Amino acid sequence: MFPRRLSVICGILLLAACSKEPPKLITDDAPFDVPEDAPFWPRFHGPRADNISADTGLMRSWPESGPPAAWTANGIGEGYAGVTTADGLIYTAGNLGDYTVVTALYLDGRIRWQKENGPAWSHSHEGTRGTPTIDGDRLYHESPLGQVACFEARSGEMLWSRNILDEFGGENLQWALAESVLIDGDHVICCPGGDGASMVALDKQTGETVWKAEGIGQPAGYASPTMVEHQGLRMILTMTAKALIGVNADTGELLFRHPHTTEYDVNVLMPIFHDGHVLISSGYGSGSQMLKIDVAGRQATVTGVWQSGELDNQHGGVVLVDGYLYGAAHNRHGGGWICLDFFSGQMQYAEQGVGKGSLTYAEGMLYVLSEKGTAGLVEATPDGHQVISQFKIPTAGDGPSWAHPVVCGGRLYIRHGDVLYAYDVMTHPTTPTARRDSP
Repeated sequence: MFPRRLSVICGILLLAACSKEPPKLITDDAPFDVPEDAPFWPRFHGPRADNISADTGLMRSWPESGPPAAWTANGIGEGYAGVTTADGLIYTAGNLGDYTVVTALYLDGRIRWQKENGPAWSHSHEGTRGTPTIDGDRLYHESPLGQVACFEARSGEMLWSRNILDEFGGENLQWALAESVLIDGDHVICCPGGDGASMVALDKQTGETVWKAEGIGQPAGYASPTMVEHQGLRMILTMTAKALIGVNADTGELLFRHPHTTEYDVNVLMPIFHDGHVLISSGYGSGSQMLKIDVAGRQATVTGVWQSGELDNQHGGVVLVDGYLYGAAHNRHGGGWICLDFFSGQMQYAEQGVGKGSLTYAEGMLYVLSEKGTAGLVEATPDGHQVISQFKIPTAGDGPSWAHPVVCGGRLYIRHGDVLYAYDVMTHPTTPTARRDSP
């Protein structure tokens, strides 16, 4: 009996060891030319973090089967990270085996390189969350387990890495860290949460700590930080598990904390700033709040302007266009699509559309994606939510389609699980758009 028991134990150990083997990653270091009109969407929600594409010359409607498929890429790993693109490459991240892996692809969908960024998140809704951020010749990525790493963007060589949860005493969230890091000048901005630091600035060249904002005894939220400037004061806004916070971008001083609680501590929306006001919204019935930021010298405070339960956005994002907010509700209105007036909070419409999901904006149109894989094209107008065209993406990916769509360089990018789809949405496919110098 002993030899048999020993063989079973050895087999178990062997299987465990095999499960920890690094995935077989792709590396291609061949030289390639970067087109002058290479698409530029360097961070989550684009160059200005407003989720608005500068593309023009796009289709006003799609064929019944959807826009033409340009290519499909497999093998990017499981997850919900979106895509970024700069200098002729596209970037995303996913789970491959037991590892978080960042992937760089050519503009035709071929994989150029894949590099590990620590262990994978394998618990509820396994996969990556944060989208890679591109700054010059470097790429920055935060894993769901708090591993913040810097890579050489063209080759994938890792330049530095550190774990912000371990080093700053943060506690991971029920569904893991989801922020896409912010580059502010020479700093990488990320949010470990907890007692040690609510937000930190790292030197983008070395990863060393530049400043840390005081901890407020709350875990981080799922939101990504955003940089704003109002009345001469540079501030970084983000959501913790239970509040909106504002931090002095130059010193790390915590300027204000405004409570915003929701069931399960799910604050996901990147705060939307416009004209001295900031919009925050959460699902599970919490709804939206509009706040006014008041600056006095080097200090800032916020006061409430309006609240609305009509738009309780879970994690699909909200876009501000011409004074109106567009996004999907979570529990309200059956998860329908909602339009609110930015300054008054008055609801303009509530329509079912393609169903609850995420969105982006380009050339007067909302590109909406339901979490069940239906993409739609909707005119961005407060007069109503008419789905002009829609199509179902292929069922190659697993789980809900939660990654936010991107329109850049005449392509609509939709990520679903281990698959990235690229669709040609140009009226004239050869017309270049979305240049680096786009406003």
